[in-house]
Amino acid sequence: MLKNLSELHDMARRHTRKKLVLAAAHDGNALGAVINASQKEIIDVILVGDQKKIGKICRENGFDTGSFQMIDESDNALAATKAVKMVREGEADILMKGNLGTATLLKAVLNKEYGLRTGELISHLALFEVEAYHKIIGLTDAAMNIAPDLNGKVSLIKNAVGYMNKLGVSSPKVALLSAVETVNPDMKSSMEACALAKMGDRGQIKNCVIDGPLAFDNAVSRKSADLKGIESPVAGDADILVGDDIDASNGLYKAFIYFAKAKCAAVILGAAAPIVLTSRADTDETKLNSIALAAAIK
Repeated sequence: MLKNLSELHDMARRHTRKKLVLAAAHDGNALGAVINASQKEIIDVILVGDQKKIGKICRENGFDTGSFQMIDESDNALAATKAVKMVREGEADILMKGNLGTATLLKAVLNKEYGLRTGELISHLALFEVEAYHKIIGLTDAAMNIAPDLNGKVSLIKNAVGYMNKLGVSSPKVALLSAVETVNPDMKSSMEACALAKMGDRGQIKNCVIDGPLAFDNAVSRKSADLKGIESPVAGDADILVGDDIDASNGLYKAFIYFAKAKCAAVILGAAAPIVLTSRADTDETKLNSIALAAAIK
């Protein structure tokens, strides 16, 4: 059981250090993040980007990238291609987005010839350290998939569960969220949650315990579940929350951060290697935690 995101830093340091390749590395925010992670001995770094612009950013910010491998590439699409190919060929373990659009990076990731496809959807997993909760809690998908259907949710769950397994959580408890904790034929979220829970019971989704539909309060509060007479191995002890769509998940994600003041780490899953997509709005701590999350698995 993970209780603090700082444990991810320790896990990353215990393994052979991972190599992170930063695509379109001429970005001050991303450069600062990888330099911080390198100084804390979490990752080694490869920069693929415009060498002149990288040099200018370093001079203006006092950054030292002397120990990093550097590949000069000013074209963002080509930088993404080169970075993805390095991961594909085993020269790097983690892919990170720099100064280029997410669509450009994902186009390279999903390329049929040299990309990092696995057959599952590309999905977003965020982990939160919330003072009011007794352990780290995950949330999927707050950033990538707009309105996943039943098969899509199976992919989201498999991606999240597989990653939690790699972090040492052997059988994570997955809560399928709805506005209610009973099955209502007029509510798609409750019907799909019911089907997914039964798929878990039948072993169609492995290495986890799944239940739903569960309202958010039931998923994170045993007291709430008891008051409503809910008998569930997941209620009040969820490791992973699965939202019905991006609106529900993104709203919850931002409520955790802005109202609950949660610490956060996030990674993109479903490719052959973890992908770090930090936002300019992310704090330095979130960027560092996200890199550590990508580096913490064996």
